[in-house]
Amino acid sequence: MQNGYSTSNAPVKMSARKVDVFYGDKQALKGIDLDVPARSVTALIGPSGCGKSTFLRSLNRMNDTVRGCRVQGEIKLDTLDVYDNSVDVVQLRARVGMVFQKPNPFPKSIYENVAYGPRIHGLAESREELDAIVEKSLKQAGLWKEVGDRLAEGGTGLSGGQQQRLCIARALAVSPEVILMDEPCSALDPIATAHIEELIDELREEYTIVIVTHSMQQAARVSQRTAFFHLGILVETGDTKTIFTNPSDERTQGYITGRFG
Repeated sequence: MQNGYSTSNAPVKMSARKVDVFYGDKQALKGIDLDVPARSVTALIGPSGCGKSTFLRSLNRMNDTVRGCRVQGEIKLDTLDVYDNSVDVVQLRARVGMVFQKPNPFPKSIYENVAYGPRIHGLAESREELDAIVEKSLKQAGLWKEVGDRLAEGGTGLSGGQQQRLCIARALAVSPEVILMDEPCSALDPIATAHIEELIDELREEYTIVIVTHSMQQAARVSQRTAFFHLGILVETGDTKTIFTNPSDERTQGYITGRFG
């Protein structure tokens, strides 16, 4: 399948149509058409500089923070036009959360890292409700057993893998619908990586996940759909097994077999 339209039975959670992204005069993405099915993991793969992180960041308007960046085309979250002038970007990023490549906990306590989002969005009316959100989010992120008895300690004192799960808990605390992950395991050791991969598999039962990964093995393990980017173009997308075993484009075949990338 050459285009990016979803053939899976899952309803579409996010969709991109004819998306172009420019950094100044340089075009980073060209005419991207891609559907992201609900409650599944979509992996974006491709060589460094191919545009996969740029596309990921366009889904919740993180590119707005990059000077000189322009996004053209249409990106929708359900029926909401993400780039409509009326969209509250803070609210959008609550619905479409982000986990970055390098764990970036706030220089606050473990508790305050998770409570921050619910506080600013007014999601808890009492300390009890806030406590419950913090506990639920840390449990969902697979971290409660390790930190539940030391919530007052600093989040930056945790191990790298724990910090990344804390950042996932922080994203979960505002009840997102979509979670974007930009190479979330690249700074982690194999054991911490395995923890995050197990977590992704559990989270997809409730959330839509889009992950950028440089590891094809990881894409094959965690995703149900894979999109292959090359030189700013979406070459092909399909169910992960098909992309890895029987891709329809020779560029995909070349990347997967290690002939380039």
